[in-house]
Order: sequence, then structure tokens, then C-alpha cells
Amino acid sequence: MKKFKVSGILIALLLVLTLVQPVLAQEYYFQVPEAQVNVYLESNGTVTLEYFYHFQNSASGHVIDFVDIGMPGNSDYSLSDVTATIDDQPVSDISSSPYVDGIALGLGANSIQPGGSGILYMKVENIGNLFYIASEKETESYASFNFQPNYFGSEYVSGSTNLTVNLLLPPGLTDQEANWINPKGWPGDATPASEIYDDGRILYQWSSSEASPDGKYTFGATFPARVIPTEVINTRQTVTFNPDEILGWAIPLVCCGGIIGIFVLVIVLAVRSAKKRQLQYLPPKIAIEGHGIKRGLTSVEAAILMEQPMDKILTMILFAVTKKEAAQVTSRDPLEIKVEDKLPEDLRDYEKSFLEAFRKTNKSERRKGLQDMMIALVRTVGEKMKGFSRKETVAYYEEIIKQAWQQVEAAQTPEVRAEKYSESADWTMLDKDYDGRTRRTFGTGPVFMPSWWWRTDPTISHAGTSARTMGGSVAKGSAAAPSGGGKSTTVTLPSLPGSDAAAFVIGSVQAFSSGVVGNIAAFTGAVTTKTNPVPVQTSSTFRGSGGGGFSSGGGHSCACACACAGCACACAGGGR
Repeated sequence: MKKFKVSGILIALLLVLTLVQPVLAQEYYFQVPEAQVNVYLESNGTVTLEYFYHFQNSASGHVIDFVDIGMPGNSDYSLSDVTATIDDQPVSDISSSPYVDGIALGLGANSIQPGGSGILYMKVENIGNLFYIASEKETESYASFNFQPNYFGSEYVSGSTNLTVNLLLPPGLTDQEANWINPKGWPGDATPASEIYDDGRILYQWSSSEASPDGKYTFGATFPARVIPTEVINTRQTVTFNPDEILGWAIPLVCCGGIIGIFVLVIVLAVRSAKKRQLQYLPPKIAIEGHGIKRGLTSVEAAILMEQPMDKILTMILFAVTKKEAAQVTSRDPLEIKVEDKLPEDLRDYEKSFLEAFRKTNKSERRKGLQDMMIALVRTVGEKMKGFSRKETVAYYEEIIKQAWQQVEAAQTPEVRAEKYSESADWTMLDKDYDGRTRRTFGTGPVFMPSWWWRTDPTISHAGTSARTMGGSVAKGSAAAPSGGGKSTTVTLPSLPGSDAAAFVIGSVQAFSSGVVGNIAAFTGAVTTKTNPVPVQTSSTFRGSGGGGFSSGGGHSCACACACAGCACACAGGGR
């Protein structure tokens, strides 16, 4: 918006002119019902950027005669590579914006009148200087790209925007090599929809109907650097500030000792972000959406896909190997397991690794063995999910969990209910409200424990395994006691109240946390560093969680503070 200096002598004249020509007092004020941003990362190391904006001008707003669109900070581009249309009519007035670090589009005869609407399209090709080094390894280096789409000054806009951001990576990548970065500030799903085009491009797509036209959102990805020229990748990061904006808040803070507060805040946010990320052990590439449901996962593998806590997953594996008669709990506090000399043939790879870890007597070696097992398990699930939709697959297994509980709850007698509970014990454990639901389903009524339960509880006495009974009756599928001649030995299993049954399972999970893996966040973090590592930075700077950039901007100015690997900020004003 142009600013005019008005002397006191002209006040009366201006008041008269305002009454006669009220349009002079109008401000830009509009809505952006829909918007789409396409970001093409080209194989030559440049970026092609497309914007589609549906403007709805306010009936009392100023005619939209100019649109200022911010460009990524520190980027290189030429106005000769900019094209634009308004309602499919070419825009010929294209220049550098005097108000934002970007491009000014003069709409001329096709300006959007008050109460009117229009669709603006802008394309910028050959944008350079936007790729940064993410990590340097002996095997393969990774490049990163972060981008903040243009936004409008809050004083000029109202309403929400149905915003779609499409990020297309360079050709030549597989779905297991590229990683998307969690968006910052985004009101929609952090996990993008994804597909691979025929030309080999991977598409990440974020969409939300609750976006704001003045919202500052950051998106990005990392990928092997081999697909773009080495010379276009920045190995040093840059921080740029607008002094006028920074000094406005920095001086009071410094005067009041605020500099200490800034460092404390940065440290607190970094620690909080690191703790949160430690528990995110799935690699981002698992979230690359394919099509259809991946059936046939075990309950343990489904737990990995759902990113269940690792102590719960370890407990599920413990129950699985005891059910297969491969191990027996000899002590619950601290948790100790006796591995059978002869192992069954139907053990899965992660179950074998689990047992091998418990053969180690040294606690640190055992913990390391369990971490290696989890790393391999996460990677196996990633391989199995190739080409399948994670979102649809998770929904499929959530339905299995739901049906497992429905079968338990629909049983008419305690015996049948306990039998169903035993059959689906591994799936019911995945319910987030497992403890509460078990207590509500059984109350103080009996839960007849499964035939293999004695192996999980050393307090249950046993003299053999030729016959196993639950609550005094022969367990389903067990060998009956011989009718004569031989000696019968039985294992009489308890029938526990629902609250005790739930408490036993929860206690087993806690036993892993306290007695085997130690601090669960640290244990998971050791896995995360292998399966979902943080991109390595090549210089010491502040960065936001998730690798995003920081920027501020509005109607008349744009200040991008790019303090992250591969930050590419953009912002815009709301008019002239």
C-alpha cells in the first residue's frame, strides 16, 4: 500500500475528496478461497515455481491492480523467466516488487474489481541457489530443500484457504531414498500423499482446507545429492535478517537481559524437539504413499507401523516367544528369561534376534542386541510397505484391533470371553486404552489365562507340561491327561479378575522399561539415529525442529531468517 504524507493545511480538502471519491480511502481487502503451489526440483539444480491464486475481492475493497509475490530468500532468478496470467489473459507488467523481496504483477485492464474475483497464475523458471547439503557420508551425500510459500499480509486478507502444495523431486530417485520433512505451522496432516510419476519424479502433496492466506508454512525434503549437479549445492548456510524488524524487538530484550532468555528458549525448544523426535523411529520414507493395503503383517509389525512405544513392542515379542514355547520368564523383577535349548522352527527373524539378545548376560550387550533387533525390524517393515499406502494399512489394522475387542465383548460366558481374549491377546494389546478396556470388559469377573501363560509368570508352580488346565478344565488344544499307566503332571493356570489380568500385562511392559532397556526414550533414540537420522549440518547455526526455516513478512516488507539446512523462504505483501 502506498503511503502519502499529508500536511495539516490539506486536511479539509482531503475530507471533501474522501466524501466525493470514497474509493481513495479504500484498502486492499480480499479472500483467497483456493490456492495451489507447485514446486519442481529440476535435475539441473534449478527450481521451477508455480502459483495459482483464486482471489475474491471484498465489495468494499480496493481494486486489486497489483499483486506482490515474495520469492525464496537468497535465491537467484531473472524476471525474463517469469510469466503470468490473470483469468487466462497474459500479464505483461512484470517487475521487481518495491514492497517485498520478490515480484510485482500489474494486472492492468484485468484488475479485479471490488466484489469481483479472478484467478492469477505465475510461473518462475530457473530459480537457483536453493539446495543445501544435508549430510556428507562415505556412501552417499544427501541434499536438502526447504520452502515457505508466499503469504499475504494479515491486514489485507480474511477467511481460510483450501491450499495444496505439490513438491516434485528430481527424477532418478526411488521411494526408499527420499525423505520428506515434517511441515512447520501446517494445519493439515503432516504426512503427505505421495506417488511416483512415469518420469521418475516423486510427488509429495500436502492439502488442507483450513490453511490461512497469511499463514507461514514450511515444507521440504532430503534426497541423494547425486541427482543434481554437485556445484549447485550450498555447503555453507546463510542467515539473513531485516535490521528494522529485528531491532524492534531485540533492543528491549537485550536491555532487559533478554539475550539470556533467547538462548534459554532456544535450548529448551531444541531439547523438547529432540525428545519428541527420539520417539519417531520410523523413517520418513515409510510414509511415501503407494496404493492399497499391505495385508499379512504380524501384530508386532503392525505395532511398528503404528509407532507404538518400544517397550510395548518388546513385551509383545516376549509373549510371542513364550507362546511358541521358546522361552520362559524366570524372574519378573528384574526381568530375566530362560531361552530353551531347542527352538521351534516357526520363529520369525525378530523373535530369533530377541532370544539371542537374552542369551547375553551383560546388560549393555543385551540392550545393544535388542536395539539391533528393533533397527532390523523397522527396516523390514519399511521394505514390506514398498508400494502400499501407510494410511490405508494403518486403518486396516486398527479395524482388526476393533474387531478383536468386539469378539471378546460379544462372548456370552466368561469361559468363551476368556478364550477369545487369549486368541487375540496380541492384537488387543495394540489398543491405546488396553488397560481400561480390559477392566471394563471383565470387571471383577474371571479371565481364564491361556495355556502358555505359566511361561510368563514364575509365580505359577508347574511340574511338567503334559497337560495344562485353565481354571480346573483342560485347556483347548492341550494334551489330555493319560488314562492309565503313565504319570500325569499338570499346570493349573489361574483365573484372574480383569483388573489383575490387565495389570499383569502393563507390569510386563514396565518391567522392560525399568529392568532391560533402561530409559525408553534413550533406547528408542539409539534406534532412531539409525532408522530416522537427523540430517547432519555443516555449520553451527540455530535451526527449527523438523529442519524448517523461520521468516516474517507482511504487507510492505519481507524478512527471511534462513537458519536451517536448505532454507528457502518466501513471503508477500497484500497489494500496493
